Amino acid sequence: MLKFTRMSQDWRLPRWIKWQQSVFLSSSLEVENSVPLRVLVLLLVTVGIIAKDIASESQSSFWAVPLSIVGASWSYNHRNSRNVSVKFGIAIGMLVALGAFFGRLLGELNDTRLVLADLLIQLQVLHSFDMPRRKDLGYSIVIGVILLGVAATLSQTLAFAPVLLVFLGVALPTLIFDYRSRLGITNLKSKKEREKSEKISSVLPSYFLLFSLILVIGLGIFAILPRFPGYQMRMFPVSSNIEVKGNFTGRSIINPGYVRQGNGNGSNGTGTGTGGNGEPGKVDSSYYYGFNSRMNQNLRGEMKPKVVMRVRSQIEGFWRVLAFDKYTGKGWEISRNEKVQTYKRSPWSYQIFIPRPGTLGTTKEIVQTYSVISEMPNLVPAMSHPKEVYFPAPMIAVDSENGLRAPVSLGDGFTYTVVSEVPIRDRNLLGKAGTEYPASIKKYYLDIPTEIADKVRDRTEKILADYNKNRVGKSDKSLDSAYEKALYLAQYLKQNYKIPETLDEFPFLGEKEDLVTAFLFKYKGGYPDHFSTTLTVMLRSIGIPARLVAGFAPGQFNPFTGMYVVQNIDAYAMTEVYFPKYGWFAFDPIPQHPLIPPSIEETQTFTVLQHFWKWVAGWLPSPVTGFLNNLFGTIFSWLTRTFIWFFGLFTQGWFGIVRGLIIATGLGFAGWLAWQGFRKWCDRIALSKLPPMESLYQQMLQWTDGKGLGKHPSQTPLEFAKISSQQHSPFIAEIIDEISQAYVNWRYGGYAPNLNRLRSRLDEMKKTAKS
Repeated sequence: MLKFTRMSQDWRLPRWIKWQQSVFLSSSLEVENSVPLRVLVLLLVTVGIIAKDIASESQSSFWAVPLSIVGASWSYNHRNSRNVSVKFGIAIGMLVALGAFFGRLLGELNDTRLVLADLLIQLQVLHSFDMPRRKDLGYSIVIGVILLGVAATLSQTLAFAPVLLVFLGVALPTLIFDYRSRLGITNLKSKKEREKSEKISSVLPSYFLLFSLILVIGLGIFAILPRFPGYQMRMFPVSSNIEVKGNFTGRSIINPGYVRQGNGNGSNGTGTGTGGNGEPGKVDSSYYYGFNSRMNQNLRGEMKPKVVMRVRSQIEGFWRVLAFDKYTGKGWEISRNEKVQTYKRSPWSYQIFIPRPGTLGTTKEIVQTYSVISEMPNLVPAMSHPKEVYFPAPMIAVDSENGLRAPVSLGDGFTYTVVSEVPIRDRNLLGKAGTEYPASIKKYYLDIPTEIADKVRDRTEKILADYNKNRVGKSDKSLDSAYEKALYLAQYLKQNYKIPETLDEFPFLGEKEDLVTAFLFKYKGGYPDHFSTTLTVMLRSIGIPARLVAGFAPGQFNPFTGMYVVQNIDAYAMTEVYFPKYGWFAFDPIPQHPLIPPSIEETQTFTVLQHFWKWVAGWLPSPVTGFLNNLFGTIFSWLTRTFIWFFGLFTQGWFGIVRGLIIATGLGFAGWLAWQGFRKWCDRIALSKLPPMESLYQQMLQWTDGKGLGKHPSQTPLEFAKISSQQHSPFIAEIIDEISQAYVNWRYGGYAPNLNRLRSRLDEMKKTAKS
């Protein structure tokens, strides 16, 4: 009666009052009272904030954790209040945060990830003071996931991995409680349910099983994900802007290893090789001796390993630093160090355009991001042929050997991005490049000291002649091109000369001794960089332009961070050879190094899986490893070619797009047919393992389900049989009832059914339905 009275009075109320009541009523119904859910959401957001600070190696957001706790406590205590004044205060705070965001955005034109993450954290702190409803908690969950995603893109070390595991551990119960809340299961009313909930030990096995399953599946997906060359977005990471004082010309090289303790001549073992005059000395323990305008190779000693930078690149490569054109007898120097061209960027962008030499060869755009960890020279590592440099300094310099130089030395936290047009190495084309070299190439890259020219040339020609002599009448072609000669000479040095194990095997060179002749004729070997020097001079002696290039090996790839960890001991020198119309290509004659440095010709789409396989292959016998390598190599090579061909169709105009869509549709249909066949096969296997009566009953249920009149899980067999009389013909309903009765008697009464009769009845039902 009371309900009827209220309903009869509602029509007298104005429409806007009824709307206001409905809004506030629905709002109050959505109030979330679950304390465990609120605590778990707070933990989830806290983990996201901590993950962001750990990944960015800062503590700029730790203040948000205690404030979020205070806000969550306050909002819970006032969850049933309207809190209008607080809402206005939150709105004002959000506007202030938005203004601060735009102010920071103008100062960081490129990488805005940290700026956006900080804005999100500020909004979350303000939001924590007013989240009474369930959808507000859902908003906080999304913020936690976004913060973790930002941390994943910023992370460069495995320090992010434990935080990710903690986040997963908190996210699972959070989703469970959120799901229970949405279903309205907030209170456990029965005594039995309360007792079951108190037994945490009964829930933990399922929780850890689910946690482990998600972890294994996630790692598996991560391992097989393809890595495509280049970035998918054009917002590249760059550190904060650097103000440059004075007039930067780019002519000087700042190397910390040469100026420490005010010692520039290397007389006491520190900073040796500064002048590159060939005096005996000891290498610096931290800095590679070759990163200067002069390189003294009459040094001995070893560097102590330390990480110098991390590189994010979709392709493994040689991080080129600088090159030398003039051989001095005991080292190298850049003869045109004064010829440096500077390039400035726009004040509104970090992008600096670098003109690259025109070549006929095919190139591929490769993007690399470098994060410097320890102090380095003002030489900027990059893959060959950089065309765009996203750099925090207002300008950059390019020397005569296409090396990049910065106005300041690269310190810890220095980040920049390079877009390179890396040439594709085509052996057939380079073999036909010819020997018509420009005058500028001949002038600088064929120079060799006259006192050793004849001796080195005779030795080089004899090595090549012996190869051609031994190959007469065989299928292998003779060394008739500059490319094949360079390739063979590099391989020859690898196989016939050795690296000394003690200083006595290759002592300091005397004042009148030459490094290359000592390597070839006296000691039959030398230290790693001596191999590259020798190859360069040998090529010059027979009229092939070459120069010495120094840089870093790719380093150790970390599959979890997707970055190459580069150490100071990864620095070394190799030989670059010039081919007319195609430019410079590198050869590595150092033993235990690949003859051709890593480049874009190698398939690196599944790099993570390849590194994992290398780890597994280390535990297998060699014959097994060889067989599996060939098998998987063939499979992945075919998959990669197919993948590239398919997506290449969509770049061939409308006809290609239509072809691609037709192929995709056909593959989808074939996949659906295969899935249906697989399901039927699984059903047959499952039925064959059941008792005969159970198998017969399940076949009948599958048939009825295929007709769209299947049994509901809540129905008993006899209830299903009763309803079937209303859905099927009397004959079919009679058979369903007979099989169901037999199943119930067998299952619950222990009676043996007449299987032959029941099978024949099931066949009659199927035949009748078909007819």
